[in-house]
This record gives sequence, C-alpha cells and structure tokens, in this order.
Amino acid sequence: MRVTYQRELKIKACLDELGIENFVPMHYEVTGNGDNGKIALVPAIHNLIFIRTTQEKLTDMKMTNRELTPLRYMMKPSEDGKSQQIIRVPDRQMENFMRVASVGDDQVKYLKYGSFMAQPGKRVRVVDGYFAGVEGVIKRIKNNKYVVVQIDGVAAVAITYVPQKSLQAI
Repeated sequence: MRVTYQRELKIKACLDELGIENFVPMHYEVTGNGDNGKIALVPAIHNLIFIRTTQEKLTDMKMTNRELTPLRYMMKPSEDGKSQQIIRVPDRQMENFMRVASVGDDQVKYLKYGSFMAQPGKRVRVVDGYFAGVEGVIKRIKNNKYVVVQIDGVAAVAITYVPQKSLQAI
C-alpha cells in the first residue's frame, strides 16, 4: 500500500500495535553532512508498506482508526484493461522480496521500477550462501548482472553479487 507524506514508520508502529503483519523495506543511509553525518536506518522506498491481511479487515481498520487513514490501495489495470484492481502480492514472491530486502547493507541494491523490469531474464534460484532459496531473475543493469527480486509494478531489489556456481536455473 501507499502511505501519504512519508508516514510509513508511523503506520508500521500502529499496525504492529494491532498485531497486523507488515513490512517496510529499510536500509542504512548517511544523514546530515560533514562531521555531523550519522548513519540511520530509514525506509528504502518512501511511501510504501506491505500489509498482510484481508481487504475487508483493512478497509474496516482505515474507517475506524484515524492513524490508518493515510493508507492508500495501490492499483493496476485489470485483465480486461477496462478497470483497476488492487495489487496483491503472492506469498512466495513476498517472501523472496522480504528475504533480500531485509539485508541492510551493500549486498543489496534497491532499483527504481523502470523499463528494464520488462526485459526477459533467466529465472534462477540461489542454492548457496546467505540468500539460499531466494528466487529471482538475472537482469543486466548498467552493464552488470544482478539477481533481481521484483514485485510487479511496485518495487525491485537486486542482490549485488552472487557467484555463478551458487545459481540454479528454474
């Protein structure tokens, strides 16, 4: 879901309090400048939060809990192209994304959702190392090959380096 005005952490805290499973991709960023610079854990993709619940429950919570009113459904064109439907992320795809996005260091790179996402790529599974079990697509971005885990129309994260011997075609 989208959250207006970068209130994703406030919404996350409210959902955590209510016991609703949610995920905000985070990464470390240098804040401030010069000698005053500090490293802080901040949202990697502003205004985005993943929530695991039913549409009915979420709509009810938005109507009855003032803190959740900034939540907005993310939409995509329907199969027939004549209407919009709420974006729903399959469990396995979300598990892969969360597994990679949960690493807060330089092993992963958040990608702006762009034209390269539509490019075909070889589907692979990482079979060795920290990311063992993660499935993604090998994509060439700026002359480098990455294993990209993407959520169609929403976000993408790339594993910056995986040895070829640790990949299995699927």
